[in-house]
Amino acid sequence: MKYLIASDIHGSLPALDAILDYYDREGFDQLILLGDLLNYGPRNGIPEGINAPAIVERLNAHADHIVAVRGNCDSEVDQMLFHFDMMSTYAVLVDASADGSVRRYFLTHGHIYPTKQMPAGKYDAIFYGHTHLQGTEEREGTLCVNTGSPTFPKGGNPPTFVTLVDGTIRIHHLDGSILTESSL
Repeated sequence: MKYLIASDIHGSLPALDAILDYYDREGFDQLILLGDLLNYGPRNGIPEGINAPAIVERLNAHADHIVAVRGNCDSEVDQMLFHFDMMSTYAVLVDASADGSVRRYFLTHGHIYPTKQMPAGKYDAIFYGHTHLQGTEEREGTLCVNTGSPTFPKGGNPPTFVTLVDGTIRIHHLDGSILTESSL
């Protein structure tokens, strides 16, 4: 399976459209959303192209292919608009790759795991956002992948999203170009 993973869209329609264009063009199977979909929170400015109704419409059109978790800016009111569940703190993805290997991935926003604590259990990788600082690091023998943010990147980083295909993790610039690559 081919996964596109994004976090911290914060209501920006242009950012979501760039992600969905890449998702559709490259033939991904699953869209994984790691929270903070509609609201931008008190620490950020107003995002470019803020348009919550259009974001809901576009994501609902992909609802059958979405796995989502709740971010710290997401609310129960947001859930009422979406046709997919997005209120869980985390999800676990078990993926059988083309080479026959089975990998376990922990999916979360990052405001609880892994920025405050690592989850219990053994995972091949943890995917999260929250800090808007894209990158990878190994913690306690697990690869931790921060997707960054397509809307409000921090630390001088560009706007980003992540892809996962057969154990290869790529951090992409919002324009689709590959910034970094890691293999499990």
